[in-house]
Amino acid sequence: MNQVTQIPVIVGVGQINDHESKASVLDLMVAALGQADRDARGAWLDRLDFLGIENQISSDVAPWPGKEPITPHLLGRLDNPPARTLLTPEPSGDGPLYLLNHAANLIATGEVKVAAIVGAEALRTAAQRTAQVGADPAAKRGALDDALDGARPLLRQYGLLTPTDVYPLYESATRAAWGLSLAEAQRESALLWSAYSAAAAANPHAWSREALDPDAITTVTPQNRMISHPYSKLMVANSAVNQGAALILTSLAEARDRGVPEEHIVFVGAGAAAHEDDDVLARDSYARSPAMIASIAGAMERNGLERDDLDCVELYSCFPCIPKMARRVLDWPLDRSPSVYGGLTFGGGPIGNCMMHAAAAMTDRLRAGGRHGLIFANGGFATHNHSIILSRTAPRDPIFPQDSDVQAEADRLRGAVPSLDEHYEGPGRIEAFSVPYNRDGAPRFGTIVALSPDGRRFLARIAGEDVGGVAFLTSGEVEPVGCRGSVVRAADGYGYWRAA
Repeated sequence: MNQVTQIPVIVGVGQINDHESKASVLDLMVAALGQADRDARGAWLDRLDFLGIENQISSDVAPWPGKEPITPHLLGRLDNPPARTLLTPEPSGDGPLYLLNHAANLIATGEVKVAAIVGAEALRTAAQRTAQVGADPAAKRGALDDALDGARPLLRQYGLLTPTDVYPLYESATRAAWGLSLAEAQRESALLWSAYSAAAAANPHAWSREALDPDAITTVTPQNRMISHPYSKLMVANSAVNQGAALILTSLAEARDRGVPEEHIVFVGAGAAAHEDDDVLARDSYARSPAMIASIAGAMERNGLERDDLDCVELYSCFPCIPKMARRVLDWPLDRSPSVYGGLTFGGGPIGNCMMHAAAAMTDRLRAGGRHGLIFANGGFATHNHSIILSRTAPRDPIFPQDSDVQAEADRLRGAVPSLDEHYEGPGRIEAFSVPYNRDGAPRFGTIVALSPDGRRFLARIAGEDVGGVAFLTSGEVEPVGCRGSVVRAADGYGYWRAA
């Protein structure tokens, strides 16, 4: 079934923003699907064979915030629900590209003629309804709380539980590995995030459309408070959104038979996916991601493209360290935009569904001009990586169906993982660190990941009230990564870092 006419293409895209904070997840998904259907010239949803759904955390289909799968509830809202569905196992940033790759495979094999993928989050509505529940903590719990409950005790003890805790490990380690000062690294972050805001300002479907200059990104104010060193609020994903997005796919033959204009058709290229260990303490390094390298390089190679063939990119942007690493893998210049939709801060950060919006925006961008665009997605804690190409030109040779798994290459690139010593006491060298802040701007504590002289990995703490210790990590006067010291066990169960 690999005739040229079976090439998978995108024919419809839809995006929804609910700034009034009234819509539910289901409302947003149904509305996004409806917009995608109209964008494809109508009547595609009536013939839908497959529906892929990005999981979410703000469902209101069960006692708030919802514990049961959303699939049957969404199907109940469709006039002609498809027989085949797929719900991603969890809300993860790579999920939309996985669904896009999967739908393209189904079309290329002829298993389905018309497919749609969709996702949404209604976290603004969720916040309002949660506040109305009252003081009962159990009633306010959600999927994220359940996931944090399952974290290993060591991570809980040292405060490496959430993305804002973990991604600074990569920020600090990459900065040192690239030989940048704190000021230089912050300037790169500011330039990138200013470019994301400019992309959002040009995107009619972005959540926030104000273009910001670099200084506005890095200047700490009450409205742009510190979240976790060195990230302020304007450098992290904005998940407080009500957003939905959907794509409709079919074969090139079906698109032409249905009269879709050639200039409206966007081709789905080959994807490449790989992952790191789910355990953030079982990474070979925080200065790079072998899975990211394998994913981006794999997508480019599988589509026969070089960097200069790309007219646009969307580099996942939950925190600056991710697009910083990605653009170095791709050799993407700092003066070229890293985004078409505005990134997770400005375009909107609906948890796992961000790259559905990016794919919709990329489709619109390619329809307006250009040939090729790369989307790179990241999920978990720099864990899951999926890259894919969208194009205005058909591939020279059929590339679907295809296995997007490039894990073997990621594993080949990976170095030895240091063994973890949870009770280590003695000398060591700092590998990476994180300093989260309270809402009032005060540092909560510092968490150091370090290596012993014989290569064991261990954790150490700096108390929030240790002014000198916190300044050592955050002032930029010295580079903490690589500095030597020692960890001393205290009666409270922590190992505290002492500078050499």
